[in-house]
Amino acid sequence: MSGPTKTMAVLTCAALVMTTAYTVALGSSGWLWFGWVVLGVATIGMAASDSAAAAGPPRRPPTGSGAARP
Repeated sequence: MSGPTKTMAVLTCAALVMTTAYTVALGSSGWLWFGWVVLGVATIGMAASDSAAAAGPPRRPPTGSGAARP
């Protein structure tokens, strides 16, 4: 996972803790939970795109007349 993805995951966990604390202290808020679910899905999407980019096929060096040759 890259730095921005780790940061997003930490923020998502912190938002879960805050949403739970709000629910315990003041009662449930559907919009708050909906916002957390959207944030969680966005975090999962970032993590999936990070792992897909890292697992791509290796690139071959260019060949042909434009390549530098000693």
